[in-house]
Amino acid sequence: MELTEGPDDVREARELCGIVAVWRDGQPAAPLAHRGLFALQHRGEEAAGITTWGPKGELLHIKGRGLVVDALPTYRVKDLAGDRAIGHARYSTVEADRTENIQPFIASTPYGKLAIAHNGNIKNTAQLAHDLESEGALMSTTMDTELMVHVLARSHAPFFEDALKVVAKRAIGAYSLTMIRDGRIYGLRDANGIRPLVLGRLKDGWALASESCALDAMGAAFEREVRPGELVEIGAEGVRSTQLLTPARPSPCVFELVYFARPNSTVFGQSVYAARVRMGTELARQDAGATKRPDLIVPIPDSGNPSAIGYSRESGIPLEYGIVRSHYVGRTFILPDQDSRSHRLRLKLSVIPDVVAGKKVLLIDDSIVRGNTSRMIVQMVREAGAKEVWLRVASPPIAWPCYLGIDTPTREELVINRQGSVEGVARVLGCDDLRYLSQDALRRAVGGGPHCFACMDGDYPV
Repeated sequence: MELTEGPDDVREARELCGIVAVWRDGQPAAPLAHRGLFALQHRGEEAAGITTWGPKGELLHIKGRGLVVDALPTYRVKDLAGDRAIGHARYSTVEADRTENIQPFIASTPYGKLAIAHNGNIKNTAQLAHDLESEGALMSTTMDTELMVHVLARSHAPFFEDALKVVAKRAIGAYSLTMIRDGRIYGLRDANGIRPLVLGRLKDGWALASESCALDAMGAAFEREVRPGELVEIGAEGVRSTQLLTPARPSPCVFELVYFARPNSTVFGQSVYAARVRMGTELARQDAGATKRPDLIVPIPDSGNPSAIGYSRESGIPLEYGIVRSHYVGRTFILPDQDSRSHRLRLKLSVIPDVVAGKKVLLIDDSIVRGNTSRMIVQMVREAGAKEVWLRVASPPIAWPCYLGIDTPTREELVINRQGSVEGVARVLGCDDLRYLSQDALRRAVGGGPHCFACMDGDYPV
């Protein structure tokens, strides 16, 4: 998102990342935070950082570019003293990346030294930055996270909790936050609950994380979700909960369940894996009256696997893992540019010719955004000898940009809008038959409760 016309003024806005926080009683917190970030690697592959509250009341910090294993080597993590820590795995959404944007972000404020890690997106960054700069604020990064800290520091509120209320009033959008201040750990979700945040109990303390899979990695027992608008404060006396913000329209992001969250996580009160299996079941029910049937189902790994299982169980069509994924290559969706995504895809996925040759193959994927990745996969399956290539998508068409934390393109870049119809998308992808899951069916698959479907219907919660 541009604030002004210069190339150096690109404000990083859409940031869907992984965050953790650890409070322990006298034991090092950084190693557990490190484990949690490994479990959340799928939420951000470009950079990572950990900040601890040191034994002398100082903030100690390490950060680096790349995967967690490279950015945060174990020998450096072991050197981080302190029994409170927060961590961040970063998914940048601008191509002009900067080292200073790696979180957690650290600042001195009227409320003491603060470290903050942010998952989400502040929608009104341009106006906030303009207002803050006109007040004399000097920016050291291009992150919306820093804008939130500037608002907090200039709030003139008597207490830290009141300052957070001021931030919530001025910063419009989606955020789950973990923070260290004055030796205490804090977690906060926005009033709509758009991004996930969960609380877990350790044998010697507490943990917060974007997803429950990180709690598992840290050895923490899942306690509950942090409620929308809830501030969780963790100290020596335990967990203190404050309903800091008045809950607004409940809007948990449905794309977390469709694609982003790990299948072994519990997100928004339900198993991600089970929800994706139900998406596949609903897809098969939509196809129940079709006169033609494919020879086999092939999931596009890994996020298409559960939906393919659901489709196969419901339809009785055999499932074959005809596409193999290299687990040494990361997620293509969260790379910042199409050239990187295309190059990595060929390294990441390989088609098994013996499985697909001469067959009518039904591919199942979680979603189609730009269409470039899907087109390449269809081409790879054809090159491996498939007679026909059909495609089923376990979500409705992505027709609107996400302004609340996921890097989807402008409306014009989305393939359903470029082509104007499902038939047009099928032509550009090169598949013989294409069908999407309906929004009503997706609602049933995710339990029928309130969710944000804005990327599918344009109905934004904020």
